[in-house]
Amino acid sequence: MKESTNPFATRFVRPGALEYLFPPGVSAASVVDALAANAWRGQIVGPHGSGKSTLLHALTEELTARGRHIASFAQHDGARRLDTSAHEVAAWNGTTQVIIDGYEQLGWSSRWWIARTCRAQRAGLLVTTHADVGLPLLYETRPSEELAEELAAQLLAGEAPLIDAADVSRCYHEHAGNLRETLFALYDLYELRRRDAS
Repeated sequence: MKESTNPFATRFVRPGALEYLFPPGVSAASVVDALAANAWRGQIVGPHGSGKSTLLHALTEELTARGRHIASFAQHDGARRLDTSAHEVAAWNGTTQVIIDGYEQLGWSSRWWIARTCRAQRAGLLVTTHADVGLPLLYETRPSEELAEELAAQLLAGEAPLIDAADVSRCYHEHAGNLRETLFALYDLYELRRRDAS
C-alpha cells in the first residue's frame, strides 16, 4: 500500500520505478542479445510516450550486468548537441555503451560526430528515436489500450478502486495512445476522486 499516495504520481511511473512490460517471447536479455549481435549498435523506435525511456532503463540494467560501461544522455526539446566533454569522450572504448534517449533531437552534424567517434573508439551506440535513423532496429515500442490497462492495474494493486478499465480506455483515447499522457490524466482523475471520497 502506498500510504494514501496517488499511485499514478511521478515517482511511481518514472523510468525505473515502473517495470517495462515486454510482449511474450521478448525480454531485456533478448534485446541486448540482438544489440550485441549488431556490434553493440542499434535503435529503439516508437512514438512519444510509448515507453522508450522505461525500456532503456531495463536494458541499462542488463547491459551493466554484462560488463558494459554506460555513458547515458537524455536529449530534450531543442538540444541539438550532446552535453559531454572531450575528457569524457576520450574515455570511451570497446566496453563503453553510449546510450542516447531522444536521438532525433540532435542536429545532423552531432549525429555524424557521435557515429564517427563511436566507430573510431569501438564504443557501442544505442539510441531511442521516433523514426528510423539508420542504425539496426532492435525494438519498436507499440502502445495499446491493453498495455495501458495492464500498467494501470499494476499501479493500482492494493489501492482503493477509484479507477476502472473504462477510465483507462477513455484517457488512452483522449491522449491518442500516448501512455505517458494517459498516466498523467489518470493521476488527475484519481486525485479528484480521492478528494471527493474523503
